[in-house]
Amino acid sequence: MYPQGPSAYDRGITIFSPDGRLFQVEYAREAVRRGTTTIGICFKDGVLLAVDKNIMSKLIVPDSIEKIFMIDNHIAVAVSGLVADARRLVADARLMSQRHHLLYAEPITPFSLTSQICEEKQVYTQWGGARPFGISLLIAGVVNKEWQLFETDPSGAFTRCYASAIGMKKKEVEEIFEKKHEVSMSKDEAMKLALSALNFVADGKTNAENVDMTIIETNVEKIKKEEISEILEGVKKEYKEVKDKETKVKEGKSKEEKK
Repeated sequence: MYPQGPSAYDRGITIFSPDGRLFQVEYAREAVRRGTTTIGICFKDGVLLAVDKNIMSKLIVPDSIEKIFMIDNHIAVAVSGLVADARRLVADARLMSQRHHLLYAEPITPFSLTSQICEEKQVYTQWGGARPFGISLLIAGVVNKEWQLFETDPSGAFTRCYASAIGMKKKEVEEIFEKKHEVSMSKDEAMKLALSALNFVADGKTNAENVDMTIIETNVEKIKKEEISEILEGVKKEYKEVKDKETKVKEGKSKEEKK
């Protein structure tokens, strides 16, 4: 009998490898890791979602690319990965929300919506002839004046977070949050932290036209580009000052080494 490599187990979603892995799910996670950086932050009076759409061509109209979606008056979703897959889940989420309204005469909770979306994601990890959704979602909303943020995985798993990131540079952004994030921070501080993180992972090249930001306090509210641009201007100045200091320190060390 000939030995079989990992490729023997990635042809079907229902096939486990000997070490208990589903390679198609891992490929879906890789699609998310290659997606644009998307951020969610809980603060004192609400929850914030932000995404850098990373538009490289001047021929593309920035507003034509949507990565933050309103599900209901009190819930929004930010995505990273295969956006075409995300649109399917967003349509399902909107339908779930409206069904809940009709059945129970009350708004759906972020936890309930996240659970239902992740149940659908999980089903697509066990059907032959299908593939997992190559998308992660940050689901943010409010229930009984409590602001909630959930991160979903292509496998159907989900976690509740105070702050989180998905997509490219996830690890770097979360390291920033671990140092600087506080649940008691104000709305302005949360917006500044989000833009600082996006600007950092973009090496100081973040453009306000490419950034979308939504805040949920009582209802979903999209932040105007003028407000984003004003905060981003200050963030970029601080970033440049830090980089200039780092350059001077490196130059000083190199001179000492030469001596």
